[in-house]
Amino acid sequence: MYPTKRPRRLRRNPSIRNLVQETKIDLSQLIYPVFINATLRKPAPISAMPGISEHTIDSLLSEIEGIFAAGLHQFLIFGSPQSKDAQATGAYDEKGIVQQAVRKIRSEFPGSVIFTDVCLCAFTDHGHCGVVRDGLIHNDASVELLTRIALSHAQAGADFVAPSDMMDGRVLRIRQTLDEHGFDNIGILSYAAKFASAFYGPFREAAHSAPQFGDRKSHQMDPANRREALREMQMDLEEGADILMIKPALAYLDLIREASNRFLVPIAAYNVSGEYSMVKAAAQKGWVDEAQIRAEILLSIRRAGANIIITYFARDLALGN
Repeated sequence: MYPTKRPRRLRRNPSIRNLVQETKIDLSQLIYPVFINATLRKPAPISAMPGISEHTIDSLLSEIEGIFAAGLHQFLIFGSPQSKDAQATGAYDEKGIVQQAVRKIRSEFPGSVIFTDVCLCAFTDHGHCGVVRDGLIHNDASVELLTRIALSHAQAGADFVAPSDMMDGRVLRIRQTLDEHGFDNIGILSYAAKFASAFYGPFREAAHSAPQFGDRKSHQMDPANRREALREMQMDLEEGADILMIKPALAYLDLIREASNRFLVPIAAYNVSGEYSMVKAAAQKGWVDEAQIRAEILLSIRRAGANIIITYFARDLALGN
């Protein structure tokens, strides 16, 4: 008999296609990363990330006002201090730039969900994610400073702290310290499987965090290792992480799917700067349709199993660009 099963019936017009669409993108699923720089007097466009700027506190509040009104309420804050030193003291200063920004956002936009990046790299004069001793990253000394940063962010009003350093044991120490200080309601979004990736290039201009020597392969993961990534995620979950993140997203969709299948917590994926900038550059050349490529990329990340996407495209989506 001629086929009676015709999937094209469900593709016949836009209304039907929208009705049966399995995967959708909603602003409530997106987190917008923002950059604040204590050395600036006015916003500074980031050349490697078209459409994204570093901000003063005032200019950041102005940008958030528009996208907040459009329905995007989740923000991940990165900071760059007035000055840097080997111990990243600006990162856990109660008057530091991130802490000031968190207080302002919490005051001006009480319905926002504030995530803060917890790392040393943007606050150290050497640009590494931890304490350097004899040319090596010292894990436990780094964890103690990361814990101080996370506590200062919670005290400022963050909803979630997001350790991005990949030091061993930092989720456990942060969880213990937050609980000991009465912040048991503050969540941890762990960069659980963060790979040593070439896709981070544009971000380092934005965060002024390029290492002054060596690389980050002693703590960030080997892109070739799948089982190790799952082990890292399992360990962070056992240590108290509330949300597990895979970073980057596009080259690691297999891990997003496997994590979604395996772990009964929200899975986040970071659609990182290189993934963003490649689309922007190709669109500026007229080689791709930016809106269509953007939608396909974000749908692929959601379809792979991510509940949450951290993406620089969030602003454009919110504003209908």
